[in-house]
Amino acid sequence: MKIYCSKLFLIIAIFSACLFDAKVRLPALVSDGMILQRNQKLKIWGYADAGEKVNISFLNKTYSATADNSGNWNIMLPELKAGGPFVMTINDITLKDILIGDVWVASGQSNMELPMRRLKPLYGEEMKTVNNQNIRFFTVPQKYNFKAAQNDLDGGKWESTNLQTIQNFSGVAYFFAKNLYERNKVPIGIIHTSLGGSPVQAWMDANSLKKYPEYLEEAEKWKNDDLIKSTESNEQALSRAWYTELDQSDIGLNQHWEKFDLDDSSWKTMSVPGSWEDQEGPFEGSVWFRKEITLSKREAGKAAFLNLGRIKDADVTYINGVKVGNVTYEYPPRWYDIPAGVLKEGKNSIAVRITNGSGKGQFIADKPYYLEIGGKKIDLTGSWKYKIGAKMEKMAPGQTFIRWKPTGLYNSMINPLINYKVKGFIWYQGESNTGKPKEYGDLLTTMINDWRLKWNEKDAPFLIVQLANFMEAKSQPVESNWAELRDQQRKVSLNVPQTGLAVIIDVGEWNDIHPLDKKTVGDRLALQALKIADKKDIVADGPVYQAMKIEGNKIMISFKKGTDDFAPVSELKGFAIAGKDRKYQWAKAKTEGENIIVWNDEIKDPVSVRYDWADNPDGNLKNKSGLPASSFTTE
Repeated sequence: MKIYCSKLFLIIAIFSACLFDAKVRLPALVSDGMILQRNQKLKIWGYADAGEKVNISFLNKTYSATADNSGNWNIMLPELKAGGPFVMTINDITLKDILIGDVWVASGQSNMELPMRRLKPLYGEEMKTVNNQNIRFFTVPQKYNFKAAQNDLDGGKWESTNLQTIQNFSGVAYFFAKNLYERNKVPIGIIHTSLGGSPVQAWMDANSLKKYPEYLEEAEKWKNDDLIKSTESNEQALSRAWYTELDQSDIGLNQHWEKFDLDDSSWKTMSVPGSWEDQEGPFEGSVWFRKEITLSKREAGKAAFLNLGRIKDADVTYINGVKVGNVTYEYPPRWYDIPAGVLKEGKNSIAVRITNGSGKGQFIADKPYYLEIGGKKIDLTGSWKYKIGAKMEKMAPGQTFIRWKPTGLYNSMINPLINYKVKGFIWYQGESNTGKPKEYGDLLTTMINDWRLKWNEKDAPFLIVQLANFMEAKSQPVESNWAELRDQQRKVSLNVPQTGLAVIIDVGEWNDIHPLDKKTVGDRLALQALKIADKKDIVADGPVYQAMKIEGNKIMISFKKGTDDFAPVSELKGFAIAGKDRKYQWAKAKTEGENIIVWNDEIKDPVSVRYDWADNPDGNLKNKSGLPASSFTTE
């Protein structure tokens, strides 16, 4: 009996102690180092036991609230001016190093996600000296959920910009933030929430997609956890089986073709960059490459850097039989650090095993290929020896990218952010929607309106990055899904209030969907932010098409006032004109005051004009500030 009473007393004591020691829990965003939005009423929110009283002390004032029956609470703070660092206490929690400034949500797919470490060839020197406590990032964990919108994030923290952290910061968002900070001297916070390959519908909730039943059906389908598990398990098993068969069939693996002293005298040769399939015909499988270089005694033994450009698809690379790196898919650059002691005096061998599961395998053209030792670059383009390791009878199995399905990213990576007050949004996305470009404008408009509604900020600036030029140039005017999607982005920026368009049709790379020049992108976004969000009288747009007028066999194009100060060029390029048959031909064009006259002597009754309507156009219409015109059609 005594033992029973003692246990009961202990249980009651513990329960009572818990009642008097209830803990407040904060969302991931409300944490040390956060930047709060200036000049707006701010919501601080969190979780506690039902009925728990919550007190916030901040800037010599105290604010209180009581948790509701579900344990939720929130407290509104008044508008605050830029400054800091400050300390905030919430019951027994102390939050340190808080700044007040401007907060932007940066979202989209891989070109927004692309981190600064991938941009070292252009910005390596800047990354060595960066140290700015007033530019801070919160990187949202990449998760998806199809069942319900989540209220909090699974991790993440605020980080200021320094030599270590900048490696993983979004390049576009960093240069955007840097530009704004240098102009305004106000702390800039970036909430970075993006995922490579994601289509716009993945960032929208179910209600926003009600006009698109096929997307809603897909979202509903992936609420089934068993389906997700079985799909992933089956695809992983098929992939493992394909690559296991490839490895077992690859005589190069069995005979160690990476060896330093391998006799490769019987191997074929080809020029790098290029495709072995041009010589061997199309096939999926593996192929080995080897190249010899000769080094001096001074160069031998030193650490070095190997740049093998880009390779489709995967590679494993060796020097003198020592593995120095590998990349498992086609997009990342092949940048490999060579440890000291690997390179030798005299002969050295570079061996690369390439596996390609589908499409044309190749060393991508117009990329750098070199070995750098002590600042000296040894060119690796030109003749290489190669030999096929194995040919497969079928392509590598495909993958269902479940994380890209509709609503999944909204639920996990957007909804948890909506209580956090922000100044606006920057958006770099669209490559994954070029398959069905005509619906993009409506989808993006719907998403913008919904995000503004969710944040309760109907006028929050939304700044769009237009797709860059990409793929091989065409010699004649053609239809282009990329041009169509750019035009959808252009129309959204014209038709939806408080939106801006950063045109980057002049900074892409024909052979890389991830162009390195992210500073120009960030700077042009910053111009739009200064114009739209800060109401500054600045030039943020290149020439903006407004209207057309047919005059005989010519068409006169007019542009929005303030954007029609054309930069002089010897010859305008990029214009095409069509007659009643709607077949476009290249056109001549000239400026005439604030207008541009377009014509083709063979077309007597023109009806429409296109400018830069191609995947990778070469138009040169800019304003005197150097900002390019968007591609457009008068149709």
